[in-house]
Amino acid sequence: MSARPNRSAFPLMRLVLAAALGAGALSPAEARERKAAPASIAVDYGIALAGLPIGTARLAGTFESAKYRVDVSATLTGLVGAITGGQGSARSAGIIAAAPQPNTFSIATRTANSGIAVRMALAHGNVTQSEVTPPLVDVDDRVPVTAANKRGIMDPASALLMPAQASGELTNPDNCNRTLPVFDGATRFNVVLSYGETRAVEKPGYSGPVLVCNARYQAVAGHRPDRPGVRFMEENRDMSVWLAPVEGTRMLVPIRISVRTTVGTNIIEATRWVRGAATAEAPATTGSLASR
Repeated sequence: MSARPNRSAFPLMRLVLAAALGAGALSPAEARERKAAPASIAVDYGIALAGLPIGTARLAGTFESAKYRVDVSATLTGLVGAITGGQGSARSAGIIAAAPQPNTFSIATRTANSGIAVRMALAHGNVTQSEVTPPLVDVDDRVPVTAANKRGIMDPASALLMPAQASGELTNPDNCNRTLPVFDGATRFNVVLSYGETRAVEKPGYSGPVLVCNARYQAVAGHRPDRPGVRFMEENRDMSVWLAPVEGTRMLVPIRISVRTTVGTNIIEATRWVRGAATAEAPATTGSLASR
């Protein structure tokens, strides 16, 4: 395994976690009321790039009282998978307040030639310890990550958990409008969501309205500003996530994610939706650090 991992295969894996923008959880009040009955959700996704299927992903979450755990996994298949060997998994756990507050986060990604792993410990969303293996190579043009950048954050997996913030219907447009402060162990960035429209969709396991949220990427720290990939993502106006409500909870879960890339549009779309699934056996989640 190379000591300096080839990060060129990482952007797609990161899109599954970082630009794939939102699941939801029980509100604190509802979670207390349902203390004896944990909620769970499992969603399988297909991944396509420029219209060609290139992989699969899975999100599995459990919510008990004010606690949550989320696992996400992704595997590239077909020719892309044969060439890159790309796969990854991540897990996060913590508590739900106004937003997810992670206590632990881990992620591992692997390609045919290299791999990278991140582990973080947190308290109320503040990073207390983190480790990246192998360590990042120091470069002069990287924006330093400060202690302040590590406070009040979500990890990429927790960023997939979005408690409904508006009263009334879960499809209230205000449930789109928020900013997700994400730290992946190396880079700090914001995902800014805003309401686009409401649509009706039908998928195996779900039929009904969804919120279509527009998304923007804002680099904060840990990135290299002059890298073409960073500039492209900051200027990208063609990103969205479709959020579907989970019946009986104050939850929203992504049913479709669309991100324009330099080689075509990457679409991550639900192929199976199971409310109350036994998520304990689900593979750990996917995601990764960005291409540096």
